[in-house]
Amino acid sequence: MRITKVRVAFQAFFLGLFLFFLFVTQFGYLKGYPVSLFLEMDPLVAVATTITTRALYRGLLWSLVIILPTLLLGRFFCNWICPFGAVHQFVGWLFNRRTVRERIESNRYRGMYAVKYYLLLFILAAAVMGTLQSGLLDPIPTVYRSFTVAVLPTVNLATEAVYVRPHEHQFAWLVGFLLVLFLGLNLALPRFFCRVLCPLGALLGVLARFSLWRIERDPDQCTDCGLCLQTCEGAADPQANLRKSECVVCFNCLEDCPQGALSFRFLPPLGHEVTNPDWNRRRLVFAGLLGALCYPFARISGDVGKNFKKEVIRPPGSVAEPEFLARCIKCEQCIRVCPTNVLQPALFEAGIEGLWTPILNMRMGYCELNCTLCGHVCPTGAIQRLPLEQKLGLGEFAPEGPVKVGTAFYDRGRCLPWAMDTPCVVCEEVCPVSPKAIFHREVEIVNRWGKKVKLNRPYVDPERCIGCGICEHECPVKDHPAIRVTAIGETRSRERSLLLPARET
Repeated sequence: MRITKVRVAFQAFFLGLFLFFLFVTQFGYLKGYPVSLFLEMDPLVAVATTITTRALYRGLLWSLVIILPTLLLGRFFCNWICPFGAVHQFVGWLFNRRTVRERIESNRYRGMYAVKYYLLLFILAAAVMGTLQSGLLDPIPTVYRSFTVAVLPTVNLATEAVYVRPHEHQFAWLVGFLLVLFLGLNLALPRFFCRVLCPLGALLGVLARFSLWRIERDPDQCTDCGLCLQTCEGAADPQANLRKSECVVCFNCLEDCPQGALSFRFLPPLGHEVTNPDWNRRRLVFAGLLGALCYPFARISGDVGKNFKKEVIRPPGSVAEPEFLARCIKCEQCIRVCPTNVLQPALFEAGIEGLWTPILNMRMGYCELNCTLCGHVCPTGAIQRLPLEQKLGLGEFAPEGPVKVGTAFYDRGRCLPWAMDTPCVVCEEVCPVSPKAIFHREVEIVNRWGKKVKLNRPYVDPERCIGCGICEHECPVKDHPAIRVTAIGETRSRERSLLLPARET
């Protein structure tokens, strides 16, 4: 059997596995499947979060499954396992209408392919300072985010086969546009994202320079026909001195060579390879400085501290905001698994550092009282796995009380009983906590027509309110609800507490 057929079979298997995990990442189908396995295997996720948190999250030990073989075989992950790489290769194959000569020229190495190494250093330098931005371009979080926010809702719009209730996501158009852009660039240059932008590919390329096996060319048999370049996925120059950091071990060159001059060998003779990536030291220093400056430039806005936005409400179980930004890889697994559509990707509500991180939007949904799914699929611990008893403040967790993500407040100028002399008890009826956090006081007023009307005017008990947002979601004043949840009072941060501590008497 030809080795390329084996590789394509592996690509199809792992792409199918990715799609299966993606589909079952929802309420009713989860059933213990390791749906975040691809994220946990991602070496860039492991390296970057270990740097930002100064500790390796236990689930990310799966990354060794990729790192160790890379030190032996080279960048095999990119063209054997990576689902985003498989999609790029498929799109390139589907729309490839070039002649043999054009394919050869399109697969020659270009200086722009070093850009991914500068992006990698930018990400790692920012991580050293404490901000995690690998998820912006890391292919695994990118493909999860693209499918969750744009692709699956689009499929559901046409088939109604993905969700029990329709899911909509803010800025889906932007996430979808970026996906189409990345895929469309394959028409200009094969595997453009993989060759130019992918920071994970850059990290694996740095590791691949130490690999013990590589493609070897026999100069005595080579006729310099260049046919080995016509389907080279990595533009690794197999017709010359192989660029180890660019080779994605696709083996196409072995089968395209009519002379049999290429082979995959263990510890071939030195001198027939380009070991180091084609980077420029000054540009590396500049990229590192930019990454280091990313942290202070982002933090001086105060978006994480005093100037935090009231609408940045994190999922239950989230760690405090500085650590959350040091852990969240923007993969949107929590958004995918959320059954009520309340979790949404942020744009700049949480500052530049919080781009694509999850926030609760109560107009889209609400936090289900008995749901802790988001913590179970988070691969980095940005959202902790909460036992339901802990979230509800029951049993041994009773002294701590329930987990609060915020507090609800009334806008009495818009509330029907307060501003319009109209009876309404929707918010009190839907409040899920017991005793209810929303209560009423009965008043009798005289309306503008001189008629006496009894009204139940609602109030919020901030000690009981957990910020779930169902009151805001169900409020009949839809454009700008009369009751709205803000992040104040969340239990993950003492600095954002609402109630003053009781004084001892």
